[in-house]
Amino acid sequence: MTVKPARLLMLLVAAVALPVMAQNIAVVNGKPVPSSRADVMIKQLAAQGQPDSPQLRAMVKEELINREVLIQEADKLGLSNTPEVKNQVEIARQSIAIRALVQDYLKKNPVKDADIKAEYDRFKAQAGDKEYHARHILVDKEEDAKAIIAKLKGGAKFEDLAKQSKDPGSAANGGDLDWASPASFVKPFSDAMVGLQKGQITETPVKTQYGYHVIKLEDVRQAQIPSLEEVKPQIAESLQQKKLQAFQEDLRKKAKIQ
Repeated sequence: MTVKPARLLMLLVAAVALPVMAQNIAVVNGKPVPSSRADVMIKQLAAQGQPDSPQLRAMVKEELINREVLIQEADKLGLSNTPEVKNQVEIARQSIAIRALVQDYLKKNPVKDADIKAEYDRFKAQAGDKEYHARHILVDKEEDAKAIIAKLKGGAKFEDLAKQSKDPGSAANGGDLDWASPASFVKPFSDAMVGLQKGQITETPVKTQYGYHVIKLEDVRQAQIPSLEEVKPQIAESLQQKKLQAFQEDLRKKAKIQ
């Protein structure tokens, strides 16, 4: 059986066209919509929890065709060339490229387990082996703090006087600061707090950059420090952020900014 020249030519054209068509999910007004664009969108949706499926791919195909129809109309009207649209496109481009840069940097400079362990050990040492449950009343003037101490010695309830505290986070709760390590507070405060006995109130106002404090120690217990495995993700995230911050600062130092 022989193949006629015209038929042979059609077969050759089809053989070339098939791989090209496979690279596109559609052609809209002569402009191809590449399948790679669909792959990116499907990957993004999968990252959001949508499993890859024929239904998802069909939905993505329709979405990309609709987008192509709309962008062609926008281009036809010249909207893509307006300064506002150009600026928004550039901001979007920067965001995508910067995200890729961050991923590339972290891939090449991963946080090591040894770094996480060292940070955890530093945290444990800083936190200490005890936690303190304290209350406080914060005021602006030393004489006001002294007056509060005098009232407490006269039998006034700490919780009642705490309503006048300048600390919005604890005033409504009787000045309660809950359980915390001394490292959670500024040094003058923590030094005064750890020097108290259970149930004791500071004899004199404690001055910090926030004002004057009257402190009451409710109780002391052994520190409830989480295990390394419990906080490993948070420590890794924190170290990653520090790496990225240092990377950005280094690039900025090298940049010529006028």
